Parts: sequence; C-alpha cells; structure tokens
Amino acid sequence: MSDVTAYLAAEGFEADLRTELGDVLAEHGRLMLAPGPARQTAWAQNIWRQPQRLEVASIGEAAKALRALQRNWWPYEFHLHRRTALLVDKLPKVSAKPLVFGQPAPTAPLGSFVWLDESTVLAAPDCSSAFPNGDAAFIEDHQAPPARAYLKLWEALTLAGNLPKPGELCLDLGASPGGWTWVLAGTGARVISIDKAPLAPAIAALPNVEYRQGSAFGLEPEAVGPVDWLCSDVICYPERLLRLVERWLSSGLARNLICTLKFQGETDFATARKFAGIPGSRLLHLSHNKHELTWMRLATP
Repeated sequence: MSDVTAYLAAEGFEADLRTELGDVLAEHGRLMLAPGPARQTAWAQNIWRQPQRLEVASIGEAAKALRALQRNWWPYEFHLHRRTALLVDKLPKVSAKPLVFGQPAPTAPLGSFVWLDESTVLAAPDCSSAFPNGDAAFIEDHQAPPARAYLKLWEALTLAGNLPKPGELCLDLGASPGGWTWVLAGTGARVISIDKAPLAPAIAALPNVEYRQGSAFGLEPEAVGPVDWLCSDVICYPERLLRLVERWLSSGLARNLICTLKFQGETDFATARKFAGIPGSRLLHLSHNKHELTWMRLATP
C-alpha cells in the first residue's frame, strides 16, 4: 500500500481530520486511509507511513510477520479486542511508562498495527510519533499547578526537544491562573506574565515571576523588548491570535513561540491553514489538547 497513508485522528475529532484530509478512502474507527504520501496534518495524532496489509492465517503468523518488519509495535484497536491482546502477548514487550517532565521524548521506532478483520492486519513500521498511538503521558503534578493546562506546555516542549534555560526571558500571554507560568518558571527562566486577571497566589509568589496586569492584545512587542520564549494559552478567536502572532513575528523580538488556537464553536480551518503556512512553524493537535490546536515556531539551534 505504498500509495496510501493512514492517519489516526485525535479521539473525538474524527470529523476535523476527515475535513482536513478531504479524500478519505476508508475508515477503521479513528484510523483513516488517504491516497498519496504522508501530508502535514494537524488533526492526526499519529501518521502511519506506507502501511502494509498482512494476510495471515493465525495470530502466530501475524506475530511472525510483524517481527520480520521490526521489533517494537503498539496496537490500535477499534474492534477484535481479544484478538489484539493475544497478538500483543506474542510480541516483544514495549515499555510505555509516563515521562517525568524534562525527560526527552522516546526516539526508538515504534510501529503501529490494527486488525482490519480476523485474517488481515494493517501495519506500519514507520510512524510520525514514537509515543503509543501519539499519546504523550506524563507523571502529573496534582498539587502545584493551578489547572491542568500545564500538561499542554509540557507536551509541546517535550515534542520540541527544547526547554527554556535559566536566565532566558519568557513572556506568558493570557497567563491566569498561571499553569504555563508555573512550567516556564520551573525551568529556571524569568517569566513575565500578562493577564487582566491575577495569577494564583502561589504562582505570583515565585521569585522569577513578574506579573503585569493588562491585555495580551494591547501589549506592543517594543514595550517588552526581546524575549526568548513567547507563550500564549489565551482564550480568543483564532483570527485575533493570528494578528497578535503576526505582530510579534514582524517585530522580530520573539525567538521561540508556542500558542494555542482555541476554537469556539466550529473549527476555523481557514485560520488554521494560515498558521500552518507560517514558514518554519508546526501546527498539531497535542494529546492534551481539547477542541484546539498548538502552533509552534522555534529558533534553529
């Protein structure tokens, strides 16, 4: 099936991936097949490059066929759950322990497979994500951060393979109650947090955090000066966020940018495409995103 690519939709966002692809040939649960080589797609949590159909007479034969392709495999299952479990038992064990934030993302190749029917396995040794089905799991902190939004920034920074460094300056726009500020401050960087609403007291008290009350959209880049990281999880329409990002890009004052596009009502595909078209950037649905996408543009090391 070298002329087909499989795309695993983020759970609950199958319609968004279907619309984004536009030419889906077949669907198997959340897994969609589309013609041609792999494309840049925001709503696919994992992309299966050049998937292969394996016609097998038994579970043992399926395991042998997968092991002949490579060692590490992870199942996607939308039916035939017992058959999937039996096949997994015959394959080498894959550790999928949650990461401690700061650990690098896994780099070992991790193939994906699914039973299409009782005698057919669809398998792809080469996938876009080394996380099982694209799901990045972390050992969570249930005490310090004021909201669960911190997990999005943990995941984005882990996928970026780069963290703010002690002494660098971060700007957190729309920061309240402070989950992203907490992440950034934890790296040792200095953080300026902008929001009309206050930060949670414990976050505002951190020694390397400066809170400024105000609007993220009324802030001119020149009023802050150069920043190493510009981060925004602010609630607004994507078009308004795009204008903010374009202003900062034009200023040349932000080295690294990570922003959340939050969709209110229908998905704004037109604005999402504009974000995706910004040179050197990446648009994706994180496993910790809801009805939103994360956009990143990072400085070249």
